[in-house]
Amino acid sequence: MADQTSAPVHDTSTEKPREGIALCLSGGGYRAMMFHAGCLWRLNEAGMLAKLNHVSSVSGGSIIAGVLGMNWKELNPKPGVPSSGFQDLLIAPIRMIASVTIDEGAILGGVFLPGSISDHVSEHYDKLLFQGKTLQDLPDDLAAGLIAPSFVINATNVQSGVLMRFSRLDIRDYRVGQIKNPMLPLAKAVAASSAFPPILSPCEIDVAKYGLRFEPSDGTEDLHIPPYTEKLVLSDGGVYDNLGLETAWKQYDTILASDGGGHYKPEPSPHHDWARHAVRILDLIESQVRALRTRDLIALFNMNVRNGAYWGIRQDIGVYSGRSALPCPLQRTTELAQYPTRLQKMIDEIQERLINWGYAVCDAAMRSHYDTTLTQPAAFPYPRSGV
Repeated sequence: MADQTSAPVHDTSTEKPREGIALCLSGGGYRAMMFHAGCLWRLNEAGMLAKLNHVSSVSGGSIIAGVLGMNWKELNPKPGVPSSGFQDLLIAPIRMIASVTIDEGAILGGVFLPGSISDHVSEHYDKLLFQGKTLQDLPDDLAAGLIAPSFVINATNVQSGVLMRFSRLDIRDYRVGQIKNPMLPLAKAVAASSAFPPILSPCEIDVAKYGLRFEPSDGTEDLHIPPYTEKLVLSDGGVYDNLGLETAWKQYDTILASDGGGHYKPEPSPHHDWARHAVRILDLIESQVRALRTRDLIALFNMNVRNGAYWGIRQDIGVYSGRSALPCPLQRTTELAQYPTRLQKMIDEIQERLINWGYAVCDAAMRSHYDTTLTQPAAFPYPRSGV
């Protein structure tokens, strides 16, 4: 991989990673969700979905990861072969929810109706996408004849200060413990993962309400006590790990990272009131944390400690030295990167431009740094929209 940064790496894992491919899907609201849809479109087209061993997601990335996971059995991808049901089972539902504003209604519901803002977000997710599915509806990679990755949906535990991980096998926080084989609604896990502050956070989960119980994992948990084991107070997974890398780079030797995190606009006259000023400061902090995670990952690639590829919504596709087969003017892609981090209705043109951009930059990164034998695509998924 080309040397994109000389930043030091801070990977503290001591175990040698296992062979396997982990896909990481970042946060960024509907913007990131649609960008990742384009990336997954290209991976499916290349027959790569069945080669994945692990999918780790945060925030907007968790919305599409949840849909991908619950539909995996029907998608039934095979190595080297695109899934014929990809557009119906993944793209169609994702485009449908992107056509609905969720955050405004959830905020009003949280103010005027019973339940929190996050509860109302979860209800929208369940009604529009998940329809009662639970974490147990994510794929079982042990099922006979099913090639499936493990799916991990990440949230930030505000109480313990570390990741709370949701998967089919367990809900886990290394300081609190684990809940084995949880029957938690998939919509609730995704709502926790996408509870971005300050408006949609926190997401609270009453453990007993869902018939769940924490157990020690290895006996080293220092917070395996009430109230940590009784009521979870969670925020967006991107608060702790905005690329979803934590569960991936310590376990697998190949990392594919899709970064749909936006690019904040310069503000010549920033707001001085506490609410809007706080939002601006949070954006700046998030941007710097994301940059450090990205530099660490690129450093792992450059040092040959990990294999794989990184691509981001804020990149100039020109860095891929002629590997870009599709026209992606920087001015146009920068406009997409500056699209607000919201769960707000997105017009068809923006949806299609974001899908096209994710598709194109994923393709360029994959053919530059992972598999140079991949065939160049002839056109965007939505040729008339471009980027």
